[in-house]
Amino acid sequence: ETVCGYPLSIFFIVVNEFCERFSYYGMRAVLVLYFKYFLRWDDDMSTSIYHTFVALCYLTPILGAIVADSWLGKFKTIIYLSIVYTLGQVAMAVSAIHDITDTDKDGTPDDMTFHVVMSMVGLFLIALGTGGIKPCVAAFGGDQFSDSQEKQRRTFFSVFYLCINGGSLLSTIITPILRAQECGIHTKQSCYPLAFGVPAALMVVALVVFIVGSGMYYKAEPQGNIMMDVCRCIGFAIKNRYRHRSGRYPKRQHWMDWAEEKYDKLLIAQIKMVLKVLFLYIPLPMFWTLFDQKGSRWTLQATTMDGNFGALVIQPDQMQTVNPILILTLVPIMDSVIYPLIKKCGLNFTPLKRMTVGMFLAALAFVCAALVQVEIDKSLPTFPSASQSQLKLLNMGAEPLKVKLPDNVQLELPPNQVCQYLFKTTMYNIYSYRCRITVFILILTKRMYLEQSPLYSSRNIIQTIPRLKLECKYSKGLQAIVNSHRNNDANVQMYDFATFSTTFTIRSGSESCDYRREFGFGSSYTFLIHSTFKFGPSCHESISAVEDIKPNSVHMALQIPQYFFITAGEVMFSVTGLEFSYSQAPSNMKAVLQAGWLLTVAIGNFIVLIVAELAKIPEQWAEYVLFASLLIAVCFFFSIMAYFYTYMDPAEIEAQFKKNVDDDKDDRALKQKMNFAKDSVESDDEKDENKQTQL
Repeated sequence: ETVCGYPLSIFFIVVNEFCERFSYYGMRAVLVLYFKYFLRWDDDMSTSIYHTFVALCYLTPILGAIVADSWLGKFKTIIYLSIVYTLGQVAMAVSAIHDITDTDKDGTPDDMTFHVVMSMVGLFLIALGTGGIKPCVAAFGGDQFSDSQEKQRRTFFSVFYLCINGGSLLSTIITPILRAQECGIHTKQSCYPLAFGVPAALMVVALVVFIVGSGMYYKAEPQGNIMMDVCRCIGFAIKNRYRHRSGRYPKRQHWMDWAEEKYDKLLIAQIKMVLKVLFLYIPLPMFWTLFDQKGSRWTLQATTMDGNFGALVIQPDQMQTVNPILILTLVPIMDSVIYPLIKKCGLNFTPLKRMTVGMFLAALAFVCAALVQVEIDKSLPTFPSASQSQLKLLNMGAEPLKVKLPDNVQLELPPNQVCQYLFKTTMYNIYSYRCRITVFILILTKRMYLEQSPLYSSRNIIQTIPRLKLECKYSKGLQAIVNSHRNNDANVQMYDFATFSTTFTIRSGSESCDYRREFGFGSSYTFLIHSTFKFGPSCHESISAVEDIKPNSVHMALQIPQYFFITAGEVMFSVTGLEFSYSQAPSNMKAVLQAGWLLTVAIGNFIVLIVAELAKIPEQWAEYVLFASLLIAVCFFFSIMAYFYTYMDPAEIEAQFKKNVDDDKDDRALKQKMNFAKDSVESDDEKDENKQTQL
């Protein structure tokens, strides 16, 4: 059945793709923050696991293409792997529920192993599912059109690409908003279960919609995988060349010619064309190394910036929406304005030249990121080095307090104030000159933990602080309230706020006191409730606020230039690269080059792992400069390769080759006829000779 000239089944496929892309990009938008703030991994670990997941997502399409073409067919492959995909999303949502293992109901999971294992299993299933169906859905949609619907088929692929960007844009806007909510049974935390649960629900919708249209689809049977034929042919050529490596065998024009004993010459010629393009792919992974960091390093960078745009507050992971917005804007501008202007100027702006410029723009984006990071570093507080610790002393008494610190350093703490002191990591003793004053001490180590530490007075140990996790900077303010009552009990409570203005309520029986405070992104405060505190209209006057870490002062708007350059680079590199690969590929091997293109994305993400884990560069801006320098170097080598590349017309080469094959067949047929005629003449002559001999 058709609607407006389009097969009705197409609408089910388009809705399926929109929901699937929403599910994938929505989950991926908050993934690195989930690693850092829920699983409590550091920046390098979070970045490494993030890019490992992305790399797997671009490796599994090869497996999906082989399974679909050689065994199950596209329809069954999409169904089965979508089920795997859905299970993975559900596993991610379950892994983010902190109440499952929070037995003491303090808001922190007690068995982090369960959450880590569940999340890793979920990510593996998602990578297998999304990668496996990636090469199948678009091709399956194209199969629904007949030969007379070529115009509708081209329109379908445009709508298909629009659904990908639409799903990406909406999910990166909505999912961070869901994450910023607070949810939980016993304690309220950032709502990662909702942020992962909505993409899981969208994946269920995608699967159901696709199954509903089952009776309307044209389902082509598996016809064999050209990718496997290519691999076998290349393998045979290498093996045969190795067998004939001796000098007594004549050399051949191309090493693939060693496969002529077993494989058709046309297939060998097509593989030669593919290998010529794949050789150009060697430098390309470095571009993806930089491009995919917008979801990891750049998101982590945004957590140390101010996202207040006045009427609109942007979450750190929502800055990724700048990319799809710019994509939808720049693609038509490039195609209809920029490229025609360059052509009118008489410049031959070939696809490989566009890709070279795209790589340079991506490097420029990381230079911008490095400059932004330098500004961020200027606003950061001073934290302990590897050989230092940090003391934080809170005088909650009503009188000044003299304290003796290591290395004979003496300080006088004002009443209801906080003092921070950096010192070398050695044994320490803290003594108070006033026995009746409680001294509250927090030690901040290299890894930014509040270590379990004793609180000293001149008589005995008064209090022990439980181990709490405290980070350097936050996407939202993390505050500690220290409540000191007449009995000198010290209670520490941690709050994680999504708003800039929060009201604290202090309760004792039926009495209560409200205290309101304005916050900023990344700030950290300590509130001291004086020992003279009394409930009443002026109760808030007995509360002192100490700013431990200042709010983020560098605005997120400074990230827009780097997003602009990386997106412009994507348009000139990625879109042009796909067009170039399609035009230079033989008609039956476009899927092979598509698999090679996706493989460059996977390798690029593995390069991030190597740098993040092995380089261990202490300064983030220096790491950005390193990546930019590497891409510029690769860009130089790629420009040399592009200069010596000769553009091909695969259709013309195939037609010429087929003509030669047909001519060879005609020559062989003519030779057979001539030999048959010759044999007939020779047979008549022999008969005449026999007659003459008899006479």
